[in-house]
Amino acid sequence: MTALATTLQAFFTDRLIRQRQASPHTCAAYRDTLRLLLVFVSAQKHKQPSQLDIDDLDAPVIGAFLDHLETQRNNGVRTRNARLAAIRSLFRYAALRHPEHAAVIARVLAIPAKRYDRRLVTFLSEPELNALLAALTPSSPTGRRDRALLALAAQTGLRVSELIGLHCADVHLGAGAHVSCLGKGRKQRVTPLTSGTSAVLRGWLAERAGQPSEPLFATRSGRTLSRDALEHRLTKYVEIAARTCPSLGQKAVTMHVLRHTAAMRLLRAGVDTSVIALWLGHEQIETTQMYLHADLELKERALAKATPANITPGRYRPPDKLLVFLEAL
Repeated sequence: MTALATTLQAFFTDRLIRQRQASPHTCAAYRDTLRLLLVFVSAQKHKQPSQLDIDDLDAPVIGAFLDHLETQRNNGVRTRNARLAAIRSLFRYAALRHPEHAAVIARVLAIPAKRYDRRLVTFLSEPELNALLAALTPSSPTGRRDRALLALAAQTGLRVSELIGLHCADVHLGAGAHVSCLGKGRKQRVTPLTSGTSAVLRGWLAERAGQPSEPLFATRSGRTLSRDALEHRLTKYVEIAARTCPSLGQKAVTMHVLRHTAAMRLLRAGVDTSVIALWLGHEQIETTQMYLHADLELKERALAKATPANITPGRYRPPDKLLVFLEAL
């Protein structure tokens, strides 16, 4: 086997799993990135992936792969940067094992992340959220499951991975109703539930009648829901809700938008951003500041409290004939 093959295997078994104890989500993300990279380089070099060596993955090839992600696979800049971060992690590990390839590795590690425009977060207003939840028909078990899932997502702001990873035992509907989950970064998080969400979940748990270790939201065969299936069903419900609430048709609504919606509802209720950061499981409180930028109503209330400046309207008038001449040019 080549040096790349042995290093790649040791990177997952030794660095990620044994040394860093990386989560399954991290391992899966790195796996997908490196699999795409090997398939791309294999086609470029006309070699089997197992025959590729470290010198085959030089900086121009990595740069071409990153361009391929954006132009051929239509990935965004954030996805491109995430793929680059996974490649860098592999090459930093390879630098310790293969100093003879230091020049190639150094040039790959010098590839910079691409800058991108930070857009305002998308969230749903109260009428839009109500229209979305009303589009879920409770006449079928699937509809009742989706209604409980989306209501929980909009109220708690759980990530998609946290939602589909919930088990029946994670929902506590007694005094101080709450839901517990293992969130990003392996942080155990407890989120309180409102009375309305508790009632919906109570009805779903009675119908689900699952064991404590079974998924809370499962497919008809009892398996855990996939992310793609969940996004597909959400798109279907948004199309239905857009018939009564046209503004929904102008937004790209994903499961993460429901997470933003939960944060904006807390912010507009006067909850401090530090509490919202704990609620959402943010690693840094600065991440929560993006909701302040997105809330136009909050800025309008701040503007209403400010004293307006005394500004006399009018245009600049040159006081001299020569300046008038220059101004007219």
